[in-house]
Amino acid sequence: MIETFYRDLKRGKYHENIILDKIKSKYSQAYIIEGYCKDYDIFIPELNYGIEVKSDEKSKYTNNIVIEIEFNGKRSALSTTKAKYWVIYDGYDYNWFDTNNIKKCIKENNLSYAEFIGKGDSKSKKAYLIKKDILYKYKE
Repeated sequence: MIETFYRDLKRGKYHENIILDKIKSKYSQAYIIEGYCKDYDIFIPELNYGIEVKSDEKSKYTNNIVIEIEFNGKRSALSTTKAKYWVIYDGYDYNWFDTNNIKKCIKENNLSYAEFIGKGDSKSKKAYLIKKDILYKYKE
């Protein structure tokens, strides 16, 4: 489990740095939040908002994007984020979403969450498993 956590953390940092490089080409003061921050991963002072970066490479096979809302009985991810945008890497592309549009997708499509224990986790999570063809209609 710990091995999976560190592998996923390293992969997450890799994707955060790719997105930061893209953002910094336009907003030079942008930076990655070091340590744990449930609000967002990257902050852009020039715009005064944050970006959350997610990776769901397994979606190449499942065709679903996992959007977590609760972990170990506590609100998390989409339920607690303060990020203006979420960038989700699906194994092929970086897909940009206004956070409100993800919530709008869930509401407009009357989606239900699933509860499961993710690979490498020991506690259950609640998450929406959203088909890409539905979620991607809400991209920026």
